[in-house]
Amino acid sequence: MNKILLLSVTFLASYICFGQVKTPQLSPRATVQQTVGLTNFELDYSRPSVRERKIFGELLSYGEMWRTGANKNTTLSFDTDITFGGKEVKAGTYAVFTKINKDSWDIYLYSDTENWGTPEKWEEEKVVSSISVPVEKAASKVETFTISFNDIGTETFNLVFAWSNIQLTIAVDLPTKELTEASILKTMNGPSDRDYYGAANYYLASGENLEEALDYIKKAVEMRGEEAFWYLRKQALIEFQLGQKKAAIETAKRSLSSAEKAGNKDYVNMNKKSIEEWSK
Repeated sequence: MNKILLLSVTFLASYICFGQVKTPQLSPRATVQQTVGLTNFELDYSRPSVRERKIFGELLSYGEMWRTGANKNTTLSFDTDITFGGKEVKAGTYAVFTKINKDSWDIYLYSDTENWGTPEKWEEEKVVSSISVPVEKAASKVETFTISFNDIGTETFNLVFAWSNIQLTIAVDLPTKELTEASILKTMNGPSDRDYYGAANYYLASGENLEEALDYIKKAVEMRGEEAFWYLRKQALIEFQLGQKKAAIETAKRSLSSAEKAGNKDYVNMNKKSIEEWSK
């Protein structure tokens, strides 16, 4: 009896072992993490390939809902509110479904993210947002379905779907400016010299609130001291943007002197070039 039991256990163990053979997925899963401005995104989707098939109008019928990939539904997560194709969407995780038409796709952000394929029962109340996006011809054939974050700025980017011979572009807008200003105001309750510098740098880059930027960078210099040649360089640039040419030249000279003492050739050269240009 014990021998029979032992043989049975051995056979079962062998069966389980052989049952764990790994094979490659035809539509491998991909997870893409992307930060744009102050918003963090995560895209999770499976990527089917063309494999010499006609995709649109045959493999994927016009007018039918698609999971926007393969296997489990595609999901898109973001941790701030965004504007998706012109429509405001709250922060969260959403399934991405598409209804494919010849000249445009209807794209849906759906609150139920746990579907293998499309939902058995489509519930309109779970549609968080829907947009229609025109179909464009791809510059070259795209063998494997791709969703990418393109043309990334601090407040905008394009989410691009591409497969076979077509692509779609969805404009996404972000509240980066509002979030940054809120962070600056919060931080300025007890700021360090780095906080002042960061705020000044942001305003200089955005071309806004330059008077405030100058006040911040002067406070940063006061706290850090004259050895912070990169702070002085930033102050000179802000003064120049404000039309304060004489002050900008004097501050650039201070930055030059500190950079020479520190042996930083890059800042020495940048300041010399600016002083020469601003003195004309």
